[in-house]
Amino acid sequence: MYRLLIADDEALEREGLEWIVRRLLPDTFEFLHAENGRKAIELADERRPHIVLMDVQMPGIGGIDALKEIRARLPDAKLVLVTAYDSFAYAQEAMPLGVKEYIVKPAGREQIASLLRRLVEELEREKRQRDEQLELKSKLSTLGPLLENELALMLMVDQVLDTGIGQLAEWLDFPLGDCRCLVAAFPARDSADERRQLFETIRKFAKSQATCIVSSLLEHHMAMFLRKPPQAAGDWKEEPVRFAGRLLETVRSQTGIDPSVGIGSLRGGADGLRRSYFEAVFASTVSFRDRQVCLFDDLKESKIDDFPMAGAGTDIRQGYVMSALLRIRDMREEQTSSVIDRAVAYIRQKFNEELSLEDVAQHAHLNPFYFSKLFKQHVGETFIDFLTGLRIDKAKQLIEEDRLSLKEVCYEVGYNDPNYFSRVFKKVTGVTPSEYRSNLHPS
Repeated sequence: MYRLLIADDEALEREGLEWIVRRLLPDTFEFLHAENGRKAIELADERRPHIVLMDVQMPGIGGIDALKEIRARLPDAKLVLVTAYDSFAYAQEAMPLGVKEYIVKPAGREQIASLLRRLVEELEREKRQRDEQLELKSKLSTLGPLLENELALMLMVDQVLDTGIGQLAEWLDFPLGDCRCLVAAFPARDSADERRQLFETIRKFAKSQATCIVSSLLEHHMAMFLRKPPQAAGDWKEEPVRFAGRLLETVRSQTGIDPSVGIGSLRGGADGLRRSYFEAVFASTVSFRDRQVCLFDDLKESKIDDFPMAGAGTDIRQGYVMSALLRIRDMREEQTSSVIDRAVAYIRQKFNEELSLEDVAQHAHLNPFYFSKLFKQHVGETFIDFLTGLRIDKAKQLIEEDRLSLKEVCYEVGYNDPNYFSRVFKKVTGVTPSEYRSNLHPS
């Protein structure tokens, strides 16, 4: 039910409007009456009406001034100006307040009812829109970390098409402007609890200290894309270095793990942020003296005394940067191949058990979305097609041996439903299991 405020200094006018609305729009409104502008403002504060019918000519605070006050308090309310004078001047004065409706006394019953029906429809439409927006915000708050991780992975993995990067960045309110990528590298952890604690420690610290997006834990490193604050000037080096130092202290104190941190160059756009990530990965692998934070800019400018490029010329340094990027790609390709090889071995070992993509991704310590893309790129087929192929090949072998019933073969290769197994077998081989057996062993 909606609240309708009728403001008019004539009691008969207020009661007449209420009577008309009750008859033509039953069970639609709760009615509020105000005999002057001050009372209308007070009721607006206390009861927050959805629709206001405001008479122009009232003692004390006039209708226009009252509407100004009500609009300031209730920006979404529907305001209707009511006057006994057919004067466009009032309507002009009220238009900046968002007053779009104008009733001239005496108004007909159907005119009033039609106007209120239209306003109720607007209120209901706006409510639906708000509900949809709240639902979307709720979903985004739930999916936020997942979406953030996917955006980070898209920026890190150059093999993945950039489709959707802009949309994800918009949803997360993270424009791909000037950013530096930080990579925290640490020894590989086999314990799922250790990995979870490490991820949560780094993510919690990063989100509390900077505007950033954080990746999942990939093998032995995590990436953070830090956005340069609008007020920061120049190449913005000092704050990311201080951030890295505080991150190291936090990780050491909370997990006992001693990581190193590489910081990429300040760049913008998807390609620029990906390049900053490559640089940060490389910088995180450079160990020198007792420093554990390495800025890629310092490597380019030969600011590290014991780095072999010190004193080299600009051309050589530029060549070094390109070779460093190529080296990072090679390193990542080798790491990825190793991960996928381990995943394939795990699938071959467990194919006859209940096995999901999420199970294998967890075994490989990778995000399922990321693992799915890498698996298709490196194996040439999807996870489910690869798993199905292993199961059907094994099923054919068992049928050829002719030791087990077809139902036993079904269970032996990892399926729980013989009918589903038969459909999958026929889809792959072109014949059902019983037809396959009959062709091998004709009676």
